[in-house]
Order: sequence, then C-alpha cells, then structure tokens
Amino acid sequence: MTHHAPQTVGPNRNRANAAFTIGLFTILGALAFQYIGGLYPCELCLTQRWPYYIGLPLLAVVVFAWEKVPEPLRIALTAVVGGLFVWGTYVAVYHAGVEYGIFEGPQSCTGTGDTAVSLDSLGDLSGAQIVPCDAVQFEVLGISLAGFNAVISAAIVILLAMSIWGQVARRRVA
Repeated sequence: MTHHAPQTVGPNRNRANAAFTIGLFTILGALAFQYIGGLYPCELCLTQRWPYYIGLPLLAVVVFAWEKVPEPLRIALTAVVGGLFVWGTYVAVYHAGVEYGIFEGPQSCTGTGDTAVSLDSLGDLSGAQIVPCDAVQFEVLGISLAGFNAVISAAIVILLAMSIWGQVARRRVA
C-alpha cells in the first residue's frame, strides 16, 4: 500500500502559494509606484493589471481553502488563473515591445496625432493624466516595468503549471 502525503502540505500547494505571493507583491508594487511614486499607468499598464485583479482572488480561494475545495475544482481554478497570467504575459511582452519600438502600439495611447480633434470633444482635461504607452517611465538595468511584469507573469504561469501538473499526477497515482 502506497502512502500519500496529505494535501494540506506539499509542493503543489507551495507552488500555488508562491504564485499568489509573487502576484500580490507585484500588484501592490504597481499600485505603490502609481499612488506613492507618481508613475501614472498608461492604457496597456492598466490592461496588464487585470490578471492580478481577477486571478489573485481566485488563487486566494485555492491557496487558503486548499483542503476544502474539491480537487477537480481546485485544479480548474488554478488553470483559469494560469490562463489569465498567460494572457497577462502576452500583454506585458507586447507593451515592452511597444515601449522599445519593436511593435506598433494602439492608437489610443501611441497615436501620432494625425486625426483632427475638435476643442469641444476634448472637454475639460485640466486634471487628466495622459501617459503614452510607448514611453518608458521607469527602468532598471534597461528593463522597463512592463518588461519586469512579463518576466513575473511568466514565472507565475510556470509555478501554476507545475502546481497543476503535480495535482494531476497525484490524482493518477491515488
């Protein structure tokens, strides 16, 4: 008879917990850069946050209710969060490429100003923060915040994939 470790502790839960912790610190850091550091996000920056806003609460359920959530649901939720972060990785790579001139960005935040705009359509913009998507606001070692987010999101995807793989493999053995 093979004895299996209880689901309360183990590498699969630890990987999901690590993904959650990394994600939580990442989004808190982004918010701190915005509200404390004064780095206002562009449209693509805000889009990159959606996997954190949607995925982290789902992942919190997985991590903090590990024993109570049925294993198939736990695997499915982890996969959904993984999918969100795959998309987030794509958006972050695209944004970093826009910042470094590799890709053409969306017209809404990298437009050339070719389209005529009337003064009436602008309204009151006195308090608006307009941040272009193709401008690097902050970088470390030549890597922009979007570049760091691409790496972090990819790491979260890898951790969640490893957790899912381990849970599925464990189900097959059990």
